[in-house]
Amino acid sequence: MKKDIPNCIALLQNADEQQLYQKLVGQINKDFVRANIPLSISKELPHDALIGLLKEKIYVLILEKFNEYLNLLYAIDIPEKAFKQIDGTDAVEVAEEVTFLVLQRELQKVEYKDKFTS
Repeated sequence: MKKDIPNCIALLQNADEQQLYQKLVGQINKDFVRANIPLSISKELPHDALIGLLKEKIYVLILEKFNEYLNLLYAIDIPEKAFKQIDGTDAVEVAEEVTFLVLQRELQKVEYKDKFTS
């Protein structure tokens, strides 16, 4: 569903406003490493490029490395309820929705860390 791309952009703009974008990218890198999935994202990457990179990586995992995809969702701690609500049979649509869930959950983690370590 294309609705998640504008939501991703709004979410990343929110991260910028809170001055948490670089921490968000760091958290994404950290969780991909924990899931044993090679990915190195520059903290200077523009929003649209970050969304595209994540969507592409998730798409490939869904199609070619499904177990690693599940490990990633576990490492990031995507709630099962949210994951089960994904409505799509097309891998591209699923990848878009999962990209939003990943960004949303990673931003939550960064916000909590920032709030409670300040």
